[in-house]
Amino acid sequence: GEAVVVGRKALVEVQPDRLVYNAAEDIGNAGGTAADVLRKTPLLAVDGAGNVTLRGSTSFKVLVNNQPSPALAQNLTQALKGFSADQIQRVEVTTTPSARDDGEGTAGIINIVLKKGVRRQVNGHVGASGGNRATELTSALGFRRGPVSVNAAASTGTWYEPDQLTRRRLGFSALGADTLTQSGRRYTSGKWYNTSLSLDYDPAEHNRFALTGTLGGYQGQGQRDLFNQLASTDKLLNQLFTRANTEYIGNTGQEVTGTYTRTFAQARREWSVLTQYARNAGNFGYAFDQFTNSAVALASDQADYRERSQGRTPSQEITAQTDYKQPFGEAKTLEVGLKAIFRRTGAVATVESLTPGQTPDFATLAGRGTDFGYAQDVQAAYASYAAALGKKLTTTLGSRVERTSFSADFRASGTSLAPRSYASVLPNASAHYTFRRDTSGLRLAYSRRITRPYIDYLNPFVDRSNPQNITYGNPALAPELTDAYEVSYNTLIHAAPVVFSGVVRHTGNAIEAVRLATPTPGVTAQTYANVAAVTYYQLTLYGAAKFTKQWEVSGGPNAQYVVFLSPDRELLRRGFSAGMNVDTSYHFRRTLTAQASLSGALPTPILQGQGGASFYYSMGLKKNLLGEKAEVTLNVTNPFNNSFPNRSSITTAFIDERTEYRSYQRAVRLSLNYRFGQESQEREHRKAANDDLKTK
Repeated sequence: GEAVVVGRKALVEVQPDRLVYNAAEDIGNAGGTAADVLRKTPLLAVDGAGNVTLRGSTSFKVLVNNQPSPALAQNLTQALKGFSADQIQRVEVTTTPSARDDGEGTAGIINIVLKKGVRRQVNGHVGASGGNRATELTSALGFRRGPVSVNAAASTGTWYEPDQLTRRRLGFSALGADTLTQSGRRYTSGKWYNTSLSLDYDPAEHNRFALTGTLGGYQGQGQRDLFNQLASTDKLLNQLFTRANTEYIGNTGQEVTGTYTRTFAQARREWSVLTQYARNAGNFGYAFDQFTNSAVALASDQADYRERSQGRTPSQEITAQTDYKQPFGEAKTLEVGLKAIFRRTGAVATVESLTPGQTPDFATLAGRGTDFGYAQDVQAAYASYAAALGKKLTTTLGSRVERTSFSADFRASGTSLAPRSYASVLPNASAHYTFRRDTSGLRLAYSRRITRPYIDYLNPFVDRSNPQNITYGNPALAPELTDAYEVSYNTLIHAAPVVFSGVVRHTGNAIEAVRLATPTPGVTAQTYANVAAVTYYQLTLYGAAKFTKQWEVSGGPNAQYVVFLSPDRELLRRGFSAGMNVDTSYHFRRTLTAQASLSGALPTPILQGQGGASFYYSMGLKKNLLGEKAEVTLNVTNPFNNSFPNRSSITTAFIDERTEYRSYQRAVRLSLNYRFGQESQEREHRKAANDDLKTK
């Protein structure tokens, strides 16, 4: 029969192997983006620039309905801006995944589960939101007739994000000392869209076919005036100029997934086959006018140097997998599976310059562009065995073997990276013991994970948009291997759930951003390298309490101690960081709810310095109308702070750099949503989960 949900779900659910944030229950998400949702999710942090960390690490994978998203793989920070929060049902955070999950994501997996349609009749919703930082339109339609169900969704929106950057750097070299000062404001705006269509067909009992297609993209542009002054003990090296810079970035992604699922009369026995094709087309570029010996930007015809660049990062991915689950009685289950992924990606970019009075038109700069192709194939097999040893103890033991082969072709230089391959054995194990009255439990878990670098880390294109710090990727990067050990305890205190966990996570060959000296005075370079062993010691406390029938509070702190050891850099670095998420809601009556949330994190140690802190808070009020078919939500973000300083530092033998980034996040938005038809949750079916890449 129909599945009807009554009452309110807890905002956060603690499960044995994951934390679940029920985003649809949080009125503060109305009209927001996926970045707003992740910012409120326990164990996650999002700084002012939109960079996401899981327990202080960027080595994780974000999935959508347990499958990869081309846009998210290309540029997570930008893609989250074009992902409506109103589409999200919940967020699942898994820190020690099982053997069935791909071995990627050393800190764990973030799975965004979208709202899904109905079992009978026609239903759907339409919504709109507007504010000073973003606008959005959303819609969804679904129906089921007999063995066929169809669900469609479409959303589009815009964003506007001003920010400000100030940087001061002291440089040390054999030529003497120099001081670099950079500052500028940027005004970034963009638009995005997402569409999806899914078809489910149940021809007979125990058989299901599913076909899903998605199309989405975004396009953003930023205007920045960059002031640049270099003062050196060698007066001949002094510089003063201002650049009027235009930056743009975009992406279009398509994905088609087909699945067949076979269940049996025996409960929990299941076989599934999946195929998927995903295509991604990213683009990027910049153009600037430079005004030498000027502290402000002038008219374009007064520029003494002009430069422009455009590039693209095409990629495609084909996936095939099969999984089988065989129960043995009520207490034992064996899972096995095979998977293959075939990836092709690369980058093509050109750079042109014009010096007024010296060259008549823009000319290509030899050696500045790139034409880079990269191929990667992954084959995997896994087995996992779960058994209940009595009524109190449940154990799981499994392992995954992955073989990776790759090659690269640097067409611009006529060189190549010869085909290489390696195999990785990724074991995992867990045990869960339930204490008295089934209200408390202790879980021990171990897993080994792998992180493969993606195109942003590999692309050798040299980005000179910041003239004093060039950046480029490293196609010779090796994958990371991480061992994680976790112990967690959950209990009920006066009917309120509480969970405490401790994690030790060690990576022997971590991929880290490194700052390098260059032969050019006053100019540094940033790239990526396997240069450090990193160990995280982490503690997390989370709880939820219902003080009255109307008032609920949830949240808790987390803390971590990080150790970086880099023999190549003769560097040993230690540091402490902490964060907190708190959420509270009050239900005045059946149709009126107020909600507030706060999240923040202290600065996080990095290999050559310290990352920035983050602070974010919001308040919301929701009113249900028309028999709860419609709702009006007003949300205010950071009302008492127009911006929050995100301060970071880099300290090496040749520079001491301090950067302050301010993102103006004070926002207000009004959201309207109307539901029609009869709703109940559609059952979910298996998706591809290519969670095996390190992305930005």
